[in-house]
Amino acid sequence: MAPRRKFWGWGYDGSGLDADELRALAAVLEARLGVRPGEPAEPPRVEELELRPPRIAAPSALERLCTADPHERAGHAYGKSYRDLVRALRREFPAPPDLVALPESERDVAALLDWCTGAGIAVVPYGGGSSVVGGVEPDVDDRFTGAVSLDLCRLGRVLRVDERSRAAEVEAGVLGPALEEQLLPHGLTFRHFPQSFEFSTLGGWIATRSGGHYATGPTHVDEQVESLAVVTPAGLLETRRLPAGGAGPAPERLFCGSE
Repeated sequence: MAPRRKFWGWGYDGSGLDADELRALAAVLEARLGVRPGEPAEPPRVEELELRPPRIAAPSALERLCTADPHERAGHAYGKSYRDLVRALRREFPAPPDLVALPESERDVAALLDWCTGAGIAVVPYGGGSSVVGGVEPDVDDRFTGAVSLDLCRLGRVLRVDERSRAAEVEAGVLGPALEEQLLPHGLTFRHFPQSFEFSTLGGWIATRSGGHYATGPTHVDEQVESLAVVTPAGLLETRRLPAGGAGPAPERLFCGSE
């Protein structure tokens, strides 16, 4: 069984420093900076949280793609900024998503967006959840009947590889390590290693115009995007894979860095 991600912070359940290691680190900080940290905070448990009940329910055709599991709802309530961590450690989850949607195909994404658009439900793309700018927080106003966190973790495959042109068709929900693992048998690498590499997705990289450790060269992620298929509430937009040209704007650049 794959390890479960922490709902309140970075990494997997059971990973990180224990209480004794944190106290040792605090002693180092005190000695070097003259600051006396407090006692380590106990990580929250899902059973301690008072999450508001879901305000919406998925239609029967989409029930298999949606969950109201408290661990999933809490884990999709925040990104990974310092502010997010502090609020999670304080057990403050005032605006979790009502449902977490886990589509398994492009058709599923379109069906979920169609339902939410018709029902006045806000859809918040989640990516890998590593956002530090509040981008994944589903805190929406009363113009919406509820909020759904859209997680593409089940869309994480490399579909095709063209070894001659060194291009690949890849689903947006693939995490960095899984992308490299699937390219390796073809003798290829994406060579994009942002700080959040372990827990961020290809789709998230493109949406944020990510730059990694090699970004002093032509390795901002948008430099490696040839075409995109984007499911929107208004329908599917797919750009053609053509050689770069100078005849007007490239449609995929509307989405690279769009956040």
